[in-house]
Amino acid sequence: MKLGILSRNRNCYSTRRLREAAVSRGHDVKVLDTLKFSIDLEQGEPDLFFRSKQLSHYDAVLPRIGASITYFGTALVRQFEQMDVFSANSSAGITASRDKLRTMQVLSRHQLGMPATTFVRDRKDILPAIERIGGAPVVIKLLEGTQGVGVILAESVKVAEAIIETLQSTQQNVLVQKFVKESKGKDIRAFVVGDRVIGAMRRVAQGTEFRSNVHRGGKTEPVDLDENFCETAVRAAQILGLRIAGVDMLESTSGPQIMEVNSSPGLEGIELCTQLDIAGAIVDYIAAQVDFREIDLRQRLTVSRGYGVSEIHVPEGSEFVGKSIDESGLPERDINVLTLYRGTTVIPNPRLKRTLEPGDRMLCFGKLEQMRSMIPDRVRKKRRPKVGELPETEVVHDAEQRAAESAGE
Repeated sequence: MKLGILSRNRNCYSTRRLREAAVSRGHDVKVLDTLKFSIDLEQGEPDLFFRSKQLSHYDAVLPRIGASITYFGTALVRQFEQMDVFSANSSAGITASRDKLRTMQVLSRHQLGMPATTFVRDRKDILPAIERIGGAPVVIKLLEGTQGVGVILAESVKVAEAIIETLQSTQQNVLVQKFVKESKGKDIRAFVVGDRVIGAMRRVAQGTEFRSNVHRGGKTEPVDLDENFCETAVRAAQILGLRIAGVDMLESTSGPQIMEVNSSPGLEGIELCTQLDIAGAIVDYIAAQVDFREIDLRQRLTVSRGYGVSEIHVPEGSEFVGKSIDESGLPERDINVLTLYRGTTVIPNPRLKRTLEPGDRMLCFGKLEQMRSMIPDRVRKKRRPKVGELPETEVVHDAEQRAAESAGE
């Protein structure tokens, strides 16, 4: 395999280890400076030049795109994708993970734990938004901060309001998240490669610092994750389109809470902590994918005129409920069910005899007109009402009043 590692610093720990792992396995590997490329576009022939010379053929590339060059870096990865060169992480996945708001938005429609989060621009919305996520203390984050930079703990609503206003006055976009008290100063970094977690560590903040990042002086310890944490990490990476990712999670009383998904996770901390050959596992995974790679399904399937990919929802009361996929009439209309989503369960290539239930979602490929005609009337999803707690004084008064009325009887 001829592998290109897209990195601006060939001497940093992660790049050096990846190169060593590839060489030790007999692969031809080159470290390519991301900013030394030129992207050429021509009808039917997307091409790349490196240091003003046409780039030779590569079987795969491993992007190590820094936050400061996200735009050009993802454009470069996208060009490799158009040239049918396998990329360990997709351009769309890198883009989505680099923006904390976008990451949380994409993950929020799925059944994955995450801290209550809000994003506001108008000053008048700040206090109500903080109240909705449970009040102070809250964590304030810059959307594109890395290594713990731009992450602030606000102990009171007034302090939070002042910090947010100050950051917004400098044209900074910020997220406000509920502070998970039971995990203060600790988090989990799960390293995902493909469809499994190959290593994990717990990071613990030191002293009065609440940020557990290694770059902030946090200490690490290896940890064996249970199935719930592993599944959460893998699903988060897959939803974002990342094959290699560092998924940061909090340990809360209700289970794993996703904080962030990193598309270029550093190797030094986790390799030294776990003593595992993470770099070798990454290279082995890429080599296995080169000849049998995943493809961008939507991009490939939607180029046929009149055909496309769509999702059919089965709401309560739908004519599809209680019928098998075969009985629903989809196959006869040239509509193939690729994946069935049922709650937190994902069922790829479901059997035609599988019975449909309320709430199911079917990812289908077929004739768009036929799919439009079969989609049941949209049922607006009802928002779940939130029940607040009465102030203690009101509860006591109400109880005393009932007691007095009962005595009067």
